[in-house]
Amino acid sequence: MITKTEKIWMDGKLIPWDEAKVHILTHSLHYGLAVFEGIRCYQTDNGPAIFRLDEHVERLIKSASIFMLEIPYSMDEIKKAVIETVKVNRVTECYIRPIAYLGYGAMGLFPKGNPVNLAIAVWPWGSYLGDEGLKNGIRVKISSYIRGHVNSIMARAKVSGYYVNSQIAKREAIANGYDEALLLDADGYVSEGSGENIFIVRKGILKTTPPTSILEGITRDSIITIARDEGINVREERFTRDELYIAEEAFFTGTAAEVTPIREVDGRIIGGGKPGEITKRLQGLFFDIVKGKNKKYLQWLTFVR
Repeated sequence: MITKTEKIWMDGKLIPWDEAKVHILTHSLHYGLAVFEGIRCYQTDNGPAIFRLDEHVERLIKSASIFMLEIPYSMDEIKKAVIETVKVNRVTECYIRPIAYLGYGAMGLFPKGNPVNLAIAVWPWGSYLGDEGLKNGIRVKISSYIRGHVNSIMARAKVSGYYVNSQIAKREAIANGYDEALLLDADGYVSEGSGENIFIVRKGILKTTPPTSILEGITRDSIITIARDEGINVREERFTRDELYIAEEAFFTGTAAEVTPIREVDGRIIGGGKPGEITKRLQGLFFDIVKGKNKKYLQWLTFVR
């Protein structure tokens, strides 16, 4: 269950949590076209800090642009609204959900004249795949469902409707006793998790799926940057499920999942069945960075003061 906070920002106003409502005929509720972000705020020695706020807001705006939605706020206005919402709710660590959606007006597939509304909510949210998963790794099932073809969905946009595909994959994995799903693309190559990007380590090389059938994850980009700074050989290239099965290490990345090791896929033990050395190294660096303990990456933090 979501832990309530006090206020939600809606179209320029801070509304009490229980009063933040939309009409039942809100267009996005019926047809699934809304764009959103998941952002995290972490406690640091200098107070709460939002991780890579600029990049998240920029992606929100670009997602809207891909689908010809005109968000009636600038990037700076949205950033200020995010900071204001975190501040007014007096949270030190939280998950942040901005969502731009087509509001009440015309129905049908062409929403002529419907307003584009923007809301921002924040709430405390722990490890998405569990503290145990962060420490010891999770069990993953390759889904019978595939990610959409690049010409049927535009993967660079973070669109609400796309996550129906993720939900059925996740349900299938949980029903079969696994922690998370992994989807293949339309050509049979490894794509991404239900809400995460994937990395593997094979013969000392860190590989991740190129940005074709996947969302360009901001945590993914962070890990690529950190790894290269650490002298780790990183390749963005397609790989198959059998290469994943024989990888020395594997892990998921995402705002919600952070850096979560994978210890098993489809009953195959990955590496030694526990987080590998590169995974642990990158995970440790990531958490030091988001908590403000690594001065090299302070530009990724927006402090809430």
